[in-house]
Amino acid sequence: MLALMESYKQRTEALSRQVQVIRGTLDEVTMASESIKALAAAKEGDELLIPVGASSFINVKVTSNKNVVVGIGSDIAVEKNADDAEKFMEANAAELTQALKKTVDALQEVQQALTTVSEAVQQEYVNRQGSLNPLQ
Repeated sequence: MLALMESYKQRTEALSRQVQVIRGTLDEVTMASESIKALAAAKEGDELLIPVGASSFINVKVTSNKNVVVGIGSDIAVEKNADDAEKFMEANAAELTQALKKTVDALQEVQQALTTVSEAVQQEYVNRQGSLNPLQ
């Protein structure tokens, strides 16, 4: 039971880290999506503040070229027009949201199993303590 409990603890930690990574990635995708929306809505000559991470922004002037270079995975990037880039980001966000939900659900299941096993271990400990002291 103790080995099972330790296994559940390790799984809980791994899933917690995975939740953090997915949330961070989802935040990045959301920030990129908002920037692309701002670009799509801007007129030529408008100035925008584009986030580049770490709470930093770059002031840019919009040109007639509103194409966006989008990372599609495995260090590969493609150029898309703003509308297609926005749709890609929305689809990416939907996938990440689904992955986050599944991971959080799995984390909750493992935490519940850990609680159940921990309670059983605690009860067994109490039972054994009682059997060692016959005066109680």
